[in-house]
Amino acid sequence: MYAVYSLCLANLRKKKIQNGLIGLLILLSTLLLSTSVTVIMNTSNLFTDMHNKTHGSHELLTLGNEIHDPQMVHQWWNKQEGVTSSKLIPFRVLVGINNQGKEQDEALSSLQLYMMDTPSRPYAVDELIFAQGNESLTPEKGTIWLPTSIAYLYEISVGDTLGFKTGESNFELKVSAIIVDVPYGAPFPTEARIWMNHQDYNEQIQSLAGKDQYMMGLRFDDYSQSTSYWEKFEQDIGTPYLGSRMSFGEISAFYLVMNKAIGFIMIFLGIVMMLVALFTIGFTISDDILSNYKTIGVIKALGLSSRRMIGIYLTQYALIAILSIIPGLIASQWISSVIVESALSSLKTGVTESSLGGNLITLAVGIFVLMLVVISVLVYSNKTRLVQPMQAIRYGMSESDNSTMTKRLTTKENNIMSFERAPLLVVIGLRNVLKNRKATLLMTLLSTIMSAVLVLGFVLIYSISNIKQTLPLWGYDSSDIYLRVVNVPAFSYEEISKKLVSDPRVKNIGWAGYVFGVVSPDKNLSSEHANTQPVNFQINILDGRFDEIGFTTLKGENPQSKNEIAIGISVAKKLKKEVGDVVEVYIEGNKHTLTVTGIYQAVANQSISARVTADVLKVNHPDYNDYNLAYINLVDHRDTDLIVNELNVKYKDSLSAQSVQTATDATFKQAVASLILPMSIMGLLFTGVTCIIVYSTSRINIRKESKIYGIYKSIGLTSTKIRLSITLGIVALSSLGAVIGIFVGVYLLPMILGSILLDYGIAELPLILNWGGIIAFACVTIIAAGLGSWASSRLVATTSPHILVIE
Repeated sequence: MYAVYSLCLANLRKKKIQNGLIGLLILLSTLLLSTSVTVIMNTSNLFTDMHNKTHGSHELLTLGNEIHDPQMVHQWWNKQEGVTSSKLIPFRVLVGINNQGKEQDEALSSLQLYMMDTPSRPYAVDELIFAQGNESLTPEKGTIWLPTSIAYLYEISVGDTLGFKTGESNFELKVSAIIVDVPYGAPFPTEARIWMNHQDYNEQIQSLAGKDQYMMGLRFDDYSQSTSYWEKFEQDIGTPYLGSRMSFGEISAFYLVMNKAIGFIMIFLGIVMMLVALFTIGFTISDDILSNYKTIGVIKALGLSSRRMIGIYLTQYALIAILSIIPGLIASQWISSVIVESALSSLKTGVTESSLGGNLITLAVGIFVLMLVVISVLVYSNKTRLVQPMQAIRYGMSESDNSTMTKRLTTKENNIMSFERAPLLVVIGLRNVLKNRKATLLMTLLSTIMSAVLVLGFVLIYSISNIKQTLPLWGYDSSDIYLRVVNVPAFSYEEISKKLVSDPRVKNIGWAGYVFGVVSPDKNLSSEHANTQPVNFQINILDGRFDEIGFTTLKGENPQSKNEIAIGISVAKKLKKEVGDVVEVYIEGNKHTLTVTGIYQAVANQSISARVTADVLKVNHPDYNDYNLAYINLVDHRDTDLIVNELNVKYKDSLSAQSVQTATDATFKQAVASLILPMSIMGLLFTGVTCIIVYSTSRINIRKESKIYGIYKSIGLTSTKIRLSITLGIVALSSLGAVIGIFVGVYLLPMILGSILLDYGIAELPLILNWGGIIAFACVTIIAAGLGSWASSRLVATTSPHILVIE
């Protein structure tokens, strides 16, 4: 045992740099793998914990437009056992906030606001958690409670005064508290609930023309039984439910989608990096056995058994692994916390720091990594059993390897590829690459992975930063201006439509609105796919052509007549419908038989939505013009800001105009911020690992070829030329890996990521391929490999030819 211990210490002392680099590689592998697992696990856990803490609703109902009696619906659900119902909360819709005393933010001024008549706390469902400000039963007069999703994103603090537009007049309220509002507090907010004092609501909001709408939340003791409750509800009221119904999946989607995608990428690449680490360890052990074949033979001849020889390597690398895994696990906790909190910042209360759970899982990851290292060491060090002392002492290798090498030297090679006329530096560089096949495979694989990671990160961030170009593929339009109705009584559809149509700068315009429809089970359907559960979804209405506004489909085309409908991929999946099939939809109490003309994807509502033309509504309501939004395309995009300003001045009492670029920047800037940190971490890790492995591998190869390089120097070849030739060979190798990595990062990894986003309504990930940037980031791989190779070749420059030849 003492001999094993002594030899283990000797290996650790003799190869400090090599052991240190392997230790760092294990540390980084552990860091990435542990971080990915922690991010995936805690993303769901933190949301679930907050949802449970607030007694969050599983379904949120919006009642209005006289489709159902809100009081009747509330009474029915309030009587059900196994269901907890919230109070019926009145609200009105406004658009835009102006933070007084600060420069006006166009994105903030375009938010859709649900002005809530706040009932007294506590709430049985969807309790509000106070993040800043003094906790109270209701907001004091002249104050509001603002959700964290808006406050954190737009840097609004307690004490700030906010201005609101009603169309007819403006009013101001002071922020007295910032609260976590789970149903409307997700990242990428386009709408929010503003909690008002009852007296302020009566004075400022209820006095406006129009009627109140109502919200109520439902929390089920067993959410899986919700279908049976809804079937009973619809039987009792005699009609399908035609109001808005936000499910738990829709509530949680934007909380989870970004970190789920990031975590998936990290765990996938973490596994790949771990495999690279294990391959590196195996390569190092194999090379060490071959380099010290004669020494191992002598030691075995002196009586040390093969089992104890294996024990030397096992002890050495187990110790390195333990010393590397521990700091990797500790660092992963901090990085995981930063990543999770950056995407779930709207759930931070500021009272107590959120701590990540799953320490046991993290420990299990560390043990798993250690086991993989041990198994890898056992597999590769088992080659010492094949070392025969007599052959090792005589040949310095096995007799069969010696025979093979002798034949190779004595046989005249007639290869197709000849280096006789190639430049000397190219010959030396390629010889170094082609002779060391395992090292070549390792560096090619590493260059491919690093290039793929860098390219994927760039493509994702660039695509989201320039999402205006791919908005239709995300389920949005591609118009230039949004025109939103903020004061219905002051709004004149005919007057404004006539004005916009006659404007020569306007190319086309489409007026839009939405209703909620439902497809109920039809017992008379003979189809084998007859639906057994009602599907409630938002139906987008357009007075105009969807294609002109920029809406697109994955299959088929957009609807054009009163008998047609396009549906989201999630609706198509639930209904088991394809293009050409017929669906029976209830819209505002009326039954419509429509043909599916297209299927589209949309990140909004998880593709649980549909599109119809206004002609469908005009079948039962010939004068229908209940629109709340207009999409405007211009002849010249450069006129956008000018026309937006003109519309806001001329129709300030009824409309709010905004450029689409401003709206998309506001919605997706959080997504870019959430992506930059993890993708930067992964990019830096893989860049560092590439340098480390190339440095370590090249150093091993140079030591093996020390005699050859000594001869080169002794016959007059300078150290710089030798180092340059070695570096050129590695650069050529990494260039091959970078080319393969571009393909993986642009096509393969997004395809895998798209499978994760399918549950969120995206079947095909819309990407923008900027090939200049892609090639530039792929070249970082080549530069990193070249720097690692050049640094390792310093060994040639610092050693004299005489010593190299002797070695």
